[in-house]
Amino acid sequence: MQRYFLERDAFVDEETIQITGADFHHITRVMRMNVGDQLICVKPDGQAGLAEIVDVTSETVLATVVKWLKEDKELPIKLAIASGLPKGDKLEVIVQKGTELGAHEFIPFIAARSVVKWDDKKAEKKIERLQKIAKEAAEQSHRTVRPFVTEPLNLGGLIKYANGYDVKMVAFEESAKQGEKGALVSALQNIKAGQSMLFVFGPEGGLSEGEVTQLTEAGFILCGLGPRILRTETAPLYALAAVSYQLELLR
Repeated sequence: MQRYFLERDAFVDEETIQITGADFHHITRVMRMNVGDQLICVKPDGQAGLAEIVDVTSETVLATVVKWLKEDKELPIKLAIASGLPKGDKLEVIVQKGTELGAHEFIPFIAARSVVKWDDKKAEKKIERLQKIAKEAAEQSHRTVRPFVTEPLNLGGLIKYANGYDVKMVAFEESAKQGEKGALVSALQNIKAGQSMLFVFGPEGGLSEGEVTQLTEAGFILCGLGPRILRTETAPLYALAAVSYQLELLR
């Protein structure tokens, strides 16, 4: 069943939906749906409804909600991924796969060792593309929440932003090399449903000593992610899988 995250103004009332723009194009041109076909529409608040198409015009798909669904698709906690800006399309991979694994938010982080320089002139388009990737991945994985991608933050901005989170973790290569393996386990055993966690990952060159010092002084907990050294695009997916295992499969 195809799923679409719609803006609030698409919902005319509790039962009537008007779909335009890119979603209209996808429904009519890509999926080739027509009157009588059904799809799932998700409100900004996460409420999903099974809807049936009742009319198709040159610019609008009109659908009626058949029933509202009770779905439990989200992680028990809100997990944000702060990634040191990586090279190439790695950030897109992190957003796409991280969305599939349940991340609630993505924070591009301008780290000391980030090779990539964020061009302010192209920033808006880059964020729009990442938001589009998150939306499509959320639809594909049948989520009820579309993750948000923030503007890039420097270290000071990240630390300030992190004040709104209950638990703050840092994946640190040196911790992994030293065999540290209890910090993440302890954090996941003690965190409660409804709380939030922010997880910081360095770029290809890792985090600098200065960054690690500032993060720990701000209350972040250093942790290893097993005995192997993971790539910058792999580490967030490892962490998300660990969170899902601990909080969804074991509970």
